[in-house]
Amino acid sequence: MSGLWSLRRTCSEYRHGEQLNRRAFVHAGMLGAGGLSLSQLLRSDAQAAVGGASPGRETSVIILWMRGGPSHIDMWDPKPDAPEEIRGEFGTIDTNVPGIQLTDMLPQTAKIMDKWSIVRSLHHHDAGHSTGDQICFTGYNSGPNPDENIHPSCGSIVAEQLGHQRRDLPAYVMIPRMVPGTGSAYLGVSYKPFETGADPAQPGPFKVQNFALAEGLTVDRLGDRRNLLGSLDRVRRELDNRGHMEALDQFGQKAWDILCSPAAQKAFDLDAEPAAIRERYGFMPAFDPGASNRCGAPAWSQRMLLARRLVEAGVRLVTVDLRWWDTHVLGFDSLRRGFLPRWDQAYTALINDLEERGLLSSTLVVAWGEFGRTPRVNKDAGRDHYPNVFSAALAGGRIQGGRVLGASDSNGAFPKDNPKPPHDVLATIYQHLGVDTKKSYRTPAGRPVTVLPKGEPLRELFV
Repeated sequence: MSGLWSLRRTCSEYRHGEQLNRRAFVHAGMLGAGGLSLSQLLRSDAQAAVGGASPGRETSVIILWMRGGPSHIDMWDPKPDAPEEIRGEFGTIDTNVPGIQLTDMLPQTAKIMDKWSIVRSLHHHDAGHSTGDQICFTGYNSGPNPDENIHPSCGSIVAEQLGHQRRDLPAYVMIPRMVPGTGSAYLGVSYKPFETGADPAQPGPFKVQNFALAEGLTVDRLGDRRNLLGSLDRVRRELDNRGHMEALDQFGQKAWDILCSPAAQKAFDLDAEPAAIRERYGFMPAFDPGASNRCGAPAWSQRMLLARRLVEAGVRLVTVDLRWWDTHVLGFDSLRRGFLPRWDQAYTALINDLEERGLLSSTLVVAWGEFGRTPRVNKDAGRDHYPNVFSAALAGGRIQGGRVLGASDSNGAFPKDNPKPPHDVLATIYQHLGVDTKKSYRTPAGRPVTVLPKGEPLRELFV
């Protein structure tokens, strides 16, 4: 019996009045033992949406996080006139927008250049993966432990300020799990992302772990009054000691709504997607179980498809982990055989899919990583970490396609025109969703901290 089928049966039986009520279900440990743990449960936003609703469909954001640092020179900012040790092994290709060229490894993306735009002059100061993550997700430098947020991520800010588009769906989702910079910091655990846990890049059926009942957990077992009362007493004692009993009731209600929501089950049910659509994005794990690393690149194409399903259903912000673009050794080989062809197909499929479904005008898609790569090719035929200049791709929302914002110098080493900090990308995300970037939150030490310390939306790209 599949976990999803078991969940549907349990929820159905609950609705038909078997000896199981919602409070007993939550307090008995169902959400801890078989579904959402208490810490996971608290990730669900406790508030209804605040702030004005947008006319028509509400807005959403997909962040395609190219962790490791994609090479700007080998993707979006080629330097065909630079020396070989700078320009690398790839050529250039004209796009469908006159005057804009990409690397010749992105032929499909070049054909839809009119639907997306490039920022070529991003820069910051930190060449560390996790520390760079923190800057790009929060707008602030990291703390002593760069893997843990000391400031909330953009997704957590969105969840806190805007809440849920739909009561029965999370506001903020990570596919498949959190990366440095994506936490909620002093906003509290209720604004951490909902992690799918299960990975669409892995072979076999896609099954969200949080929606599956633990082995051996049945309605009869939950309905055993003795077990229910014993579990309830243990949970109550633990939470009363922490002063969180009332919070459990509130968050438990929300967790139950999501856990038994037909909308959530449908949105996360990637296996319900037609095979033709899955193939359009590229690499289906079920069809090729041995290929996850055959090209030197992870099979994250299906993660991008799941992101489309989630924003279509009503999730506000989805971050997709597309690691690992850390091409120090044999970088051109990895890019040629795996990363760039896979990216070319999946990114093109996502943009076209959103447009065809009428979602591109309401969905901002931001593709970037924590930095770029060094202009000079290293001795191992790769490129190293480089934050001094890098690129990002943006599409959807108010972004006018077919534009290039800013420029790097002739070697792709530093911004030449219109330099932009990562904060401007965050400000663009926040403006698209309607987040107040001037709002302050208090840290545990009582210090007020604004959402963004600086940054302006990338208005040069707006329609």
